Amino acid sequence: MRLGLRLESRMAGNGREIERKYLLTGLPAGIADHPSVEIDQGYVPGTAIRERVRRMVSADGVRFMRTVKLGSGMDRLEFEEETSREFFDAVWPLTHGKRVRKRRYLVPVPDGLWEIDEFLDRELVLAEFEMDSVDQRVDVPTFVQAVLVREVTDEPQYGNFRLAR
Repeated sequence: MRLGLRLESRMAGNGREIERKYLLTGLPAGIADHPSVEIDQGYVPGTAIRERVRRMVSADGVRFMRTVKLGSGMDRLEFEEETSREFFDAVWPLTHGKRVRKRRYLVPVPDGLWEIDEFLDRELVLAEFEMDSVDQRVDVPTFVQAVLVREVTDEPQYGNFRLAR
């Protein structure tokens, strides 16, 4: 727990992730017209902090990321950095049994960016909208409303860590 508190104090103010998450019945119409990235992410074993590694493949090439998150719900601390293929390849075997594979569509709107995640290892589609503050109003666009089931921000079973297998 001390490691988590030290990390939290280092990240305070500049490493926040504030987002809302929504369950969808399927992909919104026309989503394939937007840029996408294929993501393989896995979670490193541990209890004090939640760490993941991610390989992202897009039209621009391949990137590797390492992320540490603390907290749950809409407002969490997040530290993310780009890393090397060598680091990813060394850590990836540790994530066996705690992985997610998805295609993420990026849809810009006037007040931000919607990320639509189509899970490639199961029948599941989620939408996320990252905000600047917990008080920010989220206007769900019509393309999301057309396939919206409900908001699942506070339902832990829809977090990527819980979805990983």
